[in-house]
Amino acid sequence: MASVIARKNQDREAFIRPPRVLTALIEKTIKRGSLSFFDSASGTEVSFGDGQGPAVLIGVTAAGAARIAANPDLALGEAYMDGALTVLSGDVRSLFEVIFLNQEAVNVSQTSAGALKLRLMRALQQANNRVASRRNVAHHYDLSAELYRLFLDDDLQYSCAYFADPSYSLEQAQAAKKQHLIGKLLLEDGQSVLDIGCGWGGMALEIARSAEVSVHGITLSEEQLAIAAQRGDGTNASFSLTDYRDVKGSFDRIISVGMFEHVGVPNYDTFFRKIASLLADDGVAVIHSIGRKDGPDITNSWVAKYIFPGGYIPALSEVLPAIEKAGLWVTDIEILRLHYAETLSQWYTRFMQHRDQIAELYDERFCRMWEFYLATSESAFRSQGHMNFQIQLAKRVNAVPLTRDYISDHDRKSIRPDADRSLAERRRLSLV
Repeated sequence: MASVIARKNQDREAFIRPPRVLTALIEKTIKRGSLSFFDSASGTEVSFGDGQGPAVLIGVTAAGAARIAANPDLALGEAYMDGALTVLSGDVRSLFEVIFLNQEAVNVSQTSAGALKLRLMRALQQANNRVASRRNVAHHYDLSAELYRLFLDDDLQYSCAYFADPSYSLEQAQAAKKQHLIGKLLLEDGQSVLDIGCGWGGMALEIARSAEVSVHGITLSEEQLAIAAQRGDGTNASFSLTDYRDVKGSFDRIISVGMFEHVGVPNYDTFFRKIASLLADDGVAVIHSIGRKDGPDITNSWVAKYIFPGGYIPALSEVLPAIEKAGLWVTDIEILRLHYAETLSQWYTRFMQHRDQIAELYDERFCRMWEFYLATSESAFRSQGHMNFQIQLAKRVNAVPLTRDYISDHDRKSIRPDADRSLAERRRLSLV
């Protein structure tokens, strides 16, 4: 953490009072809480808001202030990455706490230019053909596996955990997530399972341990595939570098966890038609994805440029029509509120605990970029209407029981507070 303290104290003489154009934007936006700027020329602070509630002190350079005023959606993150904006009191999460306390005033990214602009922006951001999909996946998921080991749980689950008990550790909550999803699959011995977007293989391996089934996981990340294949050696789980559009065959069960956010609205019809074509007549599929409470929008420009090119968080109103066109039954929908906020909070804490190691893997700018990404993501789930949905799908109306009791029954039997893996188990899985 020494590097964090040093960073906060460097170049303080460069911090300025916000110029008039930025002051006007801040005064319009920050009505509650306290957002203060350190002015190095006078050694004083310039504050905005009513002073009630959360407070944050930041320093911004002249160049950073000009960029933020011109394009806040993109430049706020860039200024933080470049050190042109520094949080002097608290951390970057404190900044978002103040910003999104004033939620109504900061909805600048909500699309207001009409349906035509929305369609054009999506066509540009979310084309996601086979070539673009590989490139976009590599941008984020082909980073060093050591990075992810430093802040994820022991099983490398890089999606929303399930806090069946608020006191759960990250490991326990991720184990609970896997079992909660497995309960919705209604596994039976002898079945075949497809895992679309298998990551480092943890979900597929858990499914293979839960029943006598064969599981095939697909990913577009070469780094993830290498680890998943190693972990799957000698099990009933296999893995391949395959685009979902190129999968052939028939599967009794299909699961996709945290991959749908990379499909893109223009490809939703294709995605669900593919699910329908691969799913056995009496099969069951479960899609777990981030979603938005509000209506259709576009991806924040900073996130699209630096974190998830081609990514998009859908509204259910965009997803369900594509499912209907594919002729599938929606047999269950569950909305997970705030579970991802808690997940991201734990990721952020672990990231900061290992920040010096991560800086050695990459550099200071990378660390600041990821701090900003994790913090803004957490705020999205706490204050911006983001959530997770789990949609269960089938071809036949009678493919699943008439009530949801089977899910709760499975959870009670399978989700245990002693879910943390032992060190010996983690070594066996080559995770430490």
